Amino acid sequence: MRTKLTYRCTECKNENYIGDRNKSKNPDKLEINKYCSNCNKHTIHKEKSKK
Repeated sequence: MRTKLTYRCTECKNENYIGDRNKSKNPDKLEINKYCSNCNKHTIHKEKSKK
């Protein structure tokens, strides 16, 4: 079962990317090194926590 999620920049807290993942195969939260247009550099983007 794939679920949609949002990636948030760890430095500026801006939500930049949308993706999906298989929760049964990858139960941990994802961290991806992506380009942030706000910071103008590559930063770590973490999966947004649901509240």
